[in-house]
Amino acid sequence: MVREFRFRGYNVEQLKNLSIEALLPLLNARQRRSLDKRVGKYMDNQKRKLRERIKSVREGTSNEAIRTHVRDMIILPDMVDITINIHNGKEFTPISIKPEMIGHYLGEYAITNKRVQHGAPGVGASRSSLYVPLK
Repeated sequence: MVREFRFRGYNVEQLKNLSIEALLPLLNARQRRSLDKRVGKYMDNQKRKLRERIKSVREGTSNEAIRTHVRDMIILPDMVDITINIHNGKEFTPISIKPEMIGHYLGEYAITNKRVQHGAPGVGASRSSLYVPLK
């Protein structure tokens, strides 16, 4: 039996029907403070355009992939089940939005650094490597 996802007692369909004002008390303090100021600084032009593109993809009027540099956008319930390509500084990483991501930031899922994989040291990297014969 698969467990149904619930966010603070609400299922996904109930969350999608909530207005942003009704959703605010369910979020954490940082997200609540950011969204509370959405009239001012939070909803700038980039975020507004991203919300419009998400809305057009959800309605089916647009089928193009959503690519964005906006990493500080809070994931809201109307973004669930959409794939967004988020820029990580070098390339766009495709992220499929799941219900468990509600309340988090887009940038949390597009990691900006890679694990360092060091190779063998080159000649002159250390004092002892000067005496390694070259092939």
